[in-house]
Amino acid sequence: MTQEIQNNITEALKAKFGDDILSTETPYDFLTFNVRKEKVIEIIQFLHDEESLQFRFLTDLCGVHNPDAGEKFAVVYHLHSLTNNYRLRLKITLGGEHPEVQTLTGIFPAANWMERETFDFYGIIFKGHPNLKRILNVDDMLIFPLRKEYPLEDQVRLDKNDAMFGR
Repeated sequence: MTQEIQNNITEALKAKFGDDILSTETPYDFLTFNVRKEKVIEIIQFLHDEESLQFRFLTDLCGVHNPDAGEKFAVVYHLHSLTNNYRLRLKITLGGEHPEVQTLTGIFPAANWMERETFDFYGIIFKGHPNLKRILNVDDMLIFPLRKEYPLEDQVRLDKNDAMFGR
């Protein structure tokens, strides 16, 4: 995507949403917007419906857990305009032990599976989701395995010699 196209998309979003666009960056030439979680569905609806943009394909939706940050959780949305061959990323941050955001299934029905997977592994609640339950892990699992809350190795192993690991 050229710099001119990136500027046009940025200007269109800032003109419509102003302060709800928290920041813009282009890591690895990938246009990325950090937006307010309360407005993310409205912003995605605009990107979807705006005739000049036509971001009508949800490539991916995933969760992020960063326990050292103030806002521990994030949801990342990747959108693609197949008509224009543009791609962009939207990020929102979520706080608390029980992070929540509105579901995207009303705009993109394919978000159903992606939101269930994100819930299953990170515990992020998608309010309004038609069937938010575990999809890959067992139903009675009490933890969310991709959260960075668990030690990487068994702390009670007796056969482990720390000297062998440079400790």
